Amino acid sequence: MILLLPVAAHAHGVVGQRTFIEPIVAEDANVKNEFDILRPSWTRTQDSRDFSVGFSLEKKISDDVSLTFGSAWMWSKPVEPDENGVREAVSGFDNLDILLKWAFLTDAEHELRLSIGPTISASTGDRDAGADSHSHLGPELLWAKGFGDLPAWGLLNYLRPLAVQGDVLYSKRLGAIPSEYHLAFDNVVEYSLPYLSSFVTDIGLKWPFRNLIPYTEFNLDSTVGDVGGQPDWRVTPGIAYMDHYIEVSVATQWPLNGVSRPSDRTSVLFLLDLFIDDIFPWTNWQPL
Repeated sequence: MILLLPVAAHAHGVVGQRTFIEPIVAEDANVKNEFDILRPSWTRTQDSRDFSVGFSLEKKISDDVSLTFGSAWMWSKPVEPDENGVREAVSGFDNLDILLKWAFLTDAEHELRLSIGPTISASTGDRDAGADSHSHLGPELLWAKGFGDLPAWGLLNYLRPLAVQGDVLYSKRLGAIPSEYHLAFDNVVEYSLPYLSSFVTDIGLKWPFRNLIPYTEFNLDSTVGDVGGQPDWRVTPGIAYMDHYIEVSVATQWPLNGVSRPSDRTSVLFLLDLFIDDIFPWTNWQPL
């Protein structure tokens, strides 16, 4: 019975009638209590086979402010042996990412939320495993907008389950000479089958299909400044399942430009997001 509860009733990522997913790459504009305990990715490149398992904990400080801590464990093994004929794998933790998020604008009628906050990637990780040797610091802007405010006329009515989410981050690599800046841009387009069934028209979907939200992310990662290079554009199509306690998401990621060819670099990404204040209600405590 719990799995059949309508997603719109959940306390996570809700703006008006809209429940937004936790994106698999982009940062969510909504403040929440959640723990991503499993976000593994398997990547094949020309030179290596790479595996990483990330984790993050987000805790609400107030109704509009949250603090997120995240990192990852990384493993990499070269395809070709070194000069000694050895293919030795390396592993270790990535840097510690911290985001202080403030949802400064919420418009429930138009299913809109805007957030902003400083983010830092502290150089605490294992450099041999691929962690950056320098910290990064900069501002991040996040957005989430549903289209439930479209007129319920004809075909427009079936566009109302659509929503977009995304973020833009501009950070400086501290202590780097020459100066180096990092630009990241992510935008998610999603279509909520729970929203379709609950607020547009019930087309008879049963569990688990009633709880599915297909999406596509467009992801940009670029180094700008004195050492700037060609930006890396990727597309990440996937599907998410959400119920009262968890979100499970799976996606594939493909390059969109010549920075890395699809035959050289493909990724499979997973996300398991636990809504910890629904699982353990005592964690809903807020200091402010």
